Amino acid sequence: MKTIPYGSQWIDDTDINAVCSVLKSDWLTQGPMIERFEKEIAEYVGSRYAVAFNSGTSALHGAMFAAGITSGDEVITSPITFVATPNSAAYQGAHPVFVDIDMGTYCIDPQCIKEVITEKTKVIAPVDMAGYPVDLPVIMEIAADHDVVVIEDAAHALGAMREGTRVGSEADMTMFSFHPVKHITTGEGGIITTNREDFAERLQLFRSHGITKDPRRLIKNDGPWYYEMQELGYNYRITDLQCALGLSQMKKLEHFIARRNVIAKMYNDAFRDRPNIIIPPVPKAAQSRHAYHLYPIRVSGIDRKSVFLDLREQGIFCQVHYIPVHLQPYYQEVFGYREGDYPIAEEYYRAEISLPMFPRMTDDDVTQVITTVQKVIQGNS
Repeated sequence: MKTIPYGSQWIDDTDINAVCSVLKSDWLTQGPMIERFEKEIAEYVGSRYAVAFNSGTSALHGAMFAAGITSGDEVITSPITFVATPNSAAYQGAHPVFVDIDMGTYCIDPQCIKEVITEKTKVIAPVDMAGYPVDLPVIMEIAADHDVVVIEDAAHALGAMREGTRVGSEADMTMFSFHPVKHITTGEGGIITTNREDFAERLQLFRSHGITKDPRRLIKNDGPWYYEMQELGYNYRITDLQCALGLSQMKKLEHFIARRNVIAKMYNDAFRDRPNIIIPPVPKAAQSRHAYHLYPIRVSGIDRKSVFLDLREQGIFCQVHYIPVHLQPYYQEVFGYREGDYPIAEEYYRAEISLPMFPRMTDDDVTQVITTVQKVIQGNS
C-alpha cells in the first residue's frame, strides 16, 4: 500500500543546479537573485513591486507594518485561516476581528464585513482559502468607502485568476507563501506584491532591521559606509539560495497549476454525486481559476474523525484546514472569543478533510485516493 501525503514539493535537477550555481557564486544572501526573483513574481502577477521575505508570516507582518497598523487598531479577517494571518496584526498591537465565512466559497463573507467595520478598522485581510480567489472587488469597494487598506492573504493562491486577472495586482498588498507544500517553494519564504511605491519602500525597510543606505532617505550622510536605522524593523531577509530555487520553480508554475486543476477535476467527477461528500466550490465567474493549494471536502451525515483516522490507516495522509482561529486558547484568553461566535466557520471545520493535492501525484495516486475515500465513506455510512 502506497502512502500518499496531503501535499509535497516537486524538486528536480534544474532546481538543484540553480541552487548549486549560487553556492559557487560570490553572493549567498543580499545579492542579485533576490531582485531577480522579486521582478519575476511582480511580472507574473502584474504588480509594480514585489518585496520578498524569509516566510509568508514575516511578509504578512511586514504588510501590517507598511499599512501603519499599531496598538488599538482593528484588522478584519477570516477565522478559517492559518494563525499567521491574525497573528501578523496582533504583532503590531492590533485587535484581530473575525468575520464568518461564506459556505459557497469558504472565504470571508464580504457582506458580514459591513457589520463589523468601525472607525478603528485599518485593514481588511481576506484569505483566498484553498486557492479560491476571494470576491475582492466587493471588498475593495467596502475598503474604499471606509479608507481602509486591503491586504490579501493569497498564501494558497499563486496562479489563481479572478475574471482574467491573476491574483496579486488588485489588493493594496498581496502575500504569497513559498512553503514546500505551496505552488512553488523556496524552502521557506514569502513575498508581498503591491502597486504602491510607499508600501514597497516600507516593506524593504522593515525586513532589514529598519535600516536604509539610500542617500535619498538619509537624515544625514557621513560617507559611503553610512546607514541609518529609521524604524524598528526585523531580520526578515530571504537569501539568494532561496530565490534561485524560486526562480527555477517559477518556470514550472503554470504546469503545476494545470496539474492541480486536472487532479481537482478527477476528484470532482468522482465525488460530485456521492452521498456523504460535499466537494469544494468552483469559481463561477468567467476566466476565473482556482489554484487548488488544497482540495477540501466536507463529509455529511457521518463522523469526520472516524473517516480521517480510517483514511490515514489506509495510507491516505489527509489533513484538516483549519481549526477556526477564534477557538484557539490564546485568542479566547486574550481577545475573548468563544465557541459559537462564528457558526458557519465552525460548521465547516467540523466536516472538513483536505485530500492529497500536489502536482507530482500520478493518475494512479489520484485513483488510489478516490477508491480509498469511497470505501471509507461507505464503511462509515
